[in-house]
Amino acid sequence: MELHTLFNGYIYGDEKQPREQPKHWHFWLPLIAYYSGAYSDEIGSLTLSDIMTHESVTGFNFYTHGKLKPRFVPIHTALWQAGLEQYIHFVKAQGQTRLLFDLPSKSGRYSEKVRIWFSGEGERLGYLQKCGLPNIDQQGHKTAISSLRLNFEQQVRIAAIQRAEKPAFHYLMGLKDETLLQQPNSIILKKVIAPIRVINNNVHWQRFLERQN
Repeated sequence: MELHTLFNGYIYGDEKQPREQPKHWHFWLPLIAYYSGAYSDEIGSLTLSDIMTHESVTGFNFYTHGKLKPRFVPIHTALWQAGLEQYIHFVKAQGQTRLLFDLPSKSGRYSEKVRIWFSGEGERLGYLQKCGLPNIDQQGHKTAISSLRLNFEQQVRIAAIQRAEKPAFHYLMGLKDETLLQQPNSIILKKVIAPIRVINNNVHWQRFLERQN
């Protein structure tokens, strides 16, 4: 229910909020986090050259989070359906090299800006609160953008076990696995992330651009 509310919020609807200052990363970062399991610093650091094709599968190369191993995560079909290819062309046309070029860093990190926008700080409401969602869950834990990684983890774990591809789960999560000597086949990785549930089929970057005040 919370995911449905999040991905049906004003960012993914047809109307801007009063005094909203929309950024492209507001649209893309939650989606990429949900469908890739990556942290905001990893997503913020992505360059166009980090979008690569292995064995006919196009994906993101993540390698910037100290606790996690570098990994190749196939791009979920839902991201292409949301206009990712058009957005990539737009980024190139702007002469930019970083995918989320309008997300600024603070002390070399992107997560702080994302945290404040998503979860709020002090009197400042975040995207969660503006969607009517609490920033504290039922267990008393703070809801953050990294909560989307937990959702990715739960879904991918099940898909990997069902396909007897547990090493693919460890790899996609960037976890250290002593038995994993090499990157799993990219087609297997794509099959493991394919069942991730699509929350809103009407999400599209062009719709985001055309929202009205």
